[in-house]
Amino acid sequence: MNATLSPTSSPKVVRRRVSTRRRAASHLPPYPSQESHDAALYGIRGFLKGRTSYDAFPVSFRLIVLDTKLNVKKALQCVVSAPLWNSEKSKFAGMLTVLDIIHLIQYYYHTSYDYAATDVETFRLESLRDIEKELGVATPPLLREHPSSTLYDAAKLLIQTHARRLPLLDSDTETGHEVIVSVLTQYRLLKFISINCHKEVQQLHLSLRKLKIGTYVHSSSPDSVPEGHNPYYPIATASLNTPVFDVVHMFSERAISAVPIVDEEGVVVNLYETVDVITLVRLGAYQSLDLTIAEALTQRSPDFPGVVVCTASDSLGTLLQLIKKRRVHRLVVVEGEEEEKKGGKKGRLLGIITLSDVLRYVIGESGIGEGVEQEEQKVEDAGTS
Repeated sequence: MNATLSPTSSPKVVRRRVSTRRRAASHLPPYPSQESHDAALYGIRGFLKGRTSYDAFPVSFRLIVLDTKLNVKKALQCVVSAPLWNSEKSKFAGMLTVLDIIHLIQYYYHTSYDYAATDVETFRLESLRDIEKELGVATPPLLREHPSSTLYDAAKLLIQTHARRLPLLDSDTETGHEVIVSVLTQYRLLKFISINCHKEVQQLHLSLRKLKIGTYVHSSSPDSVPEGHNPYYPIATASLNTPVFDVVHMFSERAISAVPIVDEEGVVVNLYETVDVITLVRLGAYQSLDLTIAEALTQRSPDFPGVVVCTASDSLGTLLQLIKKRRVHRLVVVEGEEEEKKGGKKGRLLGIITLSDVLRYVIGESGIGEGVEQEEQKVEDAGTS
C-alpha cells in the first residue's frame, strides 16, 4: 500500500543553499559528432596515462602461480592460464596459456594417442617449450611490466606484442628476487575503462562498421565466392560436421581461440573455443579429437556463457558497456536488419571482434580521427582473442 503525506504531517523540508561554486567545464562537445567521439578517446587515453596498473586490481583477488616442475594434467585441473615460476632459479618463467595446450595436443595427435594419456601424467610444464621447437612454433617472449607503470604503457605493450595477458612483476627489496604481483588482462583493462570513464564511453557513438574495428568478411556476397575458396575469408570458420582436430589446427596455425560455426547459409549457429578442447584434455578423451563439432559440443561445460553477437551498426560505446556488464572475450558480428533490407541474410557471419581489436583502437594504434581510414586487419589477426 502506498502511503501519502498530508500537509500537516509532512516533514519540514530543509532547503540547501545553492552552491556558488562553478563546475568545471566538460571537455566533451554537447552533441554526438566525430569531434565528440575523438574528444572521448582523448579523455580515455589521458585517464589511463594518469593511472597505474595497481589501480586496475580488484579489491580482492587470488593469484595462482604454477611451478615449472608441475605436470600438465595437475595444472589443468585448476587453471588454463597462469604465470610460471622456476623454483630452482627463483625467477619468473613465462605464462602457461591455452595455446600451449593446443600445441601439446597437436604434438600427440601426430605421434600416438596410446602414449598421450600416459605421457601427460608425467609431462612437466617446463617441457612445453620443447614441444614448440618440435612443431616449429616460435617461443613466446617473456613479457612483464611493473605494477606502478601506467595503464596506458601496459596497454601499449599488450597491443605491440599481441599478448592477451601481461604479468606484473616487482622485486623483493631484501632478497632481490622477482615477485609476481598479478596479471593484467585485456578484459580487466577494458572493464576498468568502462567503469571509470562512463561519460566518455557514452560519447563513443560511432558504429563499429565506420570505425572498422575487428575483422570482416572480404566478399560482400559469400554466395558468389568460387567453390573451393573460403567464402568468409579471412575469418576461419567451421561447420557442425567439421572434425575437432581440424579446428584445433586452426587454433594453432592462426593463434586464435575461437572459430564461428556456421550453417549452409553462413548463419552463425555456435562458436567452438579452445576451452572446449581443454575440457576434452582434462577428461583424457584424446580420441575425441576425431569427433565432429556437433558431437563434441554435447560434452561442452554447462557453464558455457553462449555466443555474444552484435551488428556492424552497433556503437563502440555500446560494446564497452556490454563488457562492463558481462564477461565478454569476443563478439561475432552478424548481418542485421540493415543488411537484410539489402538482400542479406539475418544472422549470417559478417565479422568478428576481439578484445585485442577494441583495445588497439581505444589506445590508439592509429591517430585520433583516423578510425574511418584504418586498413583492413592482417590475416593472422583474423581470429579471436
